[in-house]
Amino acid sequence: MEGNEKKMTFLTDMEIASQSEMLPIKDVAHALDLHEDDYDLYGKYKAKLNAFELEKMQDRPDGKLILVTAITPTPAGEGKTTTSVGLSDGLSKIGKKPMLALREPSLGPVFGMKGGAAGGGYAQVVPMEDINLHFTGDFHAISAANNLLAALLDNHIHHGNALQIDSRRITWKRVVDMNDRQLRHIVSGLHGKVNGVPREDGFDITVASEIMAILCLANGIVDLKEKIRQIIVGYNYQGEPVTAGDLKAEGALTALLKEAIHPNLVQTLEHTPALIHGGPFANIAHGCNSVLATKMALKYADYTVTEAGFGADLGAEKFIDIKCRLADIKPDAVVLVATIRALKMHGGVGKAELEPENVAAVLAGLPNLEKHLANMQEVFGLPVVVAINKFPTDTAAELKAVEEACQERGVEVVLSEVWEKGGDGAIALAEKVVELAERPNTFRFAYELEDSIEEKLTKIVQKVYGGAQVTLTPGARRELLELERLGFAQYPICMAKTQYSLSDNPTLIGAPKDFTVTIRQLKVSAGAGFIVALTGDIMTMPGLPKSPAAERIDVDAQGVVSGLF
Repeated sequence: MEGNEKKMTFLTDMEIASQSEMLPIKDVAHALDLHEDDYDLYGKYKAKLNAFELEKMQDRPDGKLILVTAITPTPAGEGKTTTSVGLSDGLSKIGKKPMLALREPSLGPVFGMKGGAAGGGYAQVVPMEDINLHFTGDFHAISAANNLLAALLDNHIHHGNALQIDSRRITWKRVVDMNDRQLRHIVSGLHGKVNGVPREDGFDITVASEIMAILCLANGIVDLKEKIRQIIVGYNYQGEPVTAGDLKAEGALTALLKEAIHPNLVQTLEHTPALIHGGPFANIAHGCNSVLATKMALKYADYTVTEAGFGADLGAEKFIDIKCRLADIKPDAVVLVATIRALKMHGGVGKAELEPENVAAVLAGLPNLEKHLANMQEVFGLPVVVAINKFPTDTAAELKAVEEACQERGVEVVLSEVWEKGGDGAIALAEKVVELAERPNTFRFAYELEDSIEEKLTKIVQKVYGGAQVTLTPGARRELLELERLGFAQYPICMAKTQYSLSDNPTLIGAPKDFTVTIRQLKVSAGAGFIVALTGDIMTMPGLPKSPAAERIDVDAQGVVSGLF
């Protein structure tokens, strides 16, 4: 739980959610001036908006786009989603017409280390259990589409391999939306000729699938099918790419995704409309909800509040350099979420020692906050406000230290008390966001598409992370040359990096300098339209911790789920 005051300690997030009175989703849709043909009901409290309606709204002006991001995450927590939900409700409180646009949670973290992801306290999206479990089936559809492509690929090889696919250079993996380390590396096609051609294989988690990234970056069903057609599944014996189009797979995969492409409409505890759609991992993929959901929210609302995964070095950078670039959108203001507890950890204090006042530790941790502020202001040219997600142990002296540091940068600090108070706890933040969104900005990217692959990598590391240089392993250098040969040099970069440090070393907290980021692998997601650069020990199939959250999740005789939070 995040930011819980003493009077709230006896209520869990699930208890708060279960005691809330949701509006029928029809009423939420009606408040958006939606007609019944504009959405399909998924029960009483969920619906899918018709994405095809977006084409009819092109002449409608866009509202303001507010990006919520955070400092480098720590085990102490920052509360980015909770702040996003509360800010949306706060905008409603001051008479604005907001809409929330968030990612869907993956079952991997839900049953693994992190647990559910739907906000917290009195700043949640509901129905919380549905959102964290099967929801409207989008992730199942993505898994099925991904695995159909894998099946078609192996079937083609089994039946004579007319495309001359080199089984040693197959890049397409199967997926499952679960943390299952046992499936990272497998051997398939065993036990005789009728069971396929034996080869090394492996699984990724569904949210790392290129199908997920494509769904979140597609501008419509035609664009979705074209992006799927361009997916590279492997290489032939001549070293040329083999695509989903070569396998004649794009039509069938798109058929599996024809419902999943439509954004999901739900609500906050205070009935603010929320679109929750898509969920690519932020340290593996680009970490943003779908382009379609964001664009639809911009048409329906005066203010669209959206977030990008993990810290601003990962989520915000990819939101801007990948999503904004490909979708032709830009933020009007940025909210940078921080906690005193997290700043203390960046200052070197252990998690068990966070409660006592320690202004020196806050000051020691401030460089991390300051680096993220510099990125938003100087690298990306955007106005920013710091939202302190307030905990009961925060002291006036600690808060003053943060306020003074931000004032030196010309940035204001606002306390966020949304965990305890919902929208009422974000009124000051909402008012500041409205003010910032009216200011002119000098929005720009961290690099240009015309830069070489190595130049893009270097600019991200030097400008955004604060590092000294990039080094490529011999294997990554060979992959770079091949990507250039195949014509992918002008794609944007999707860095796969630890979320726990600005560097590629999770133990380097705070704001490290003069470090080198090692790129160990470069691979193209030709359908999604970016190059993935893998660093450190980032894996595309996580594992469960020693004590997974699944051990604490239960359901009673009435079907009521417990333990998701």
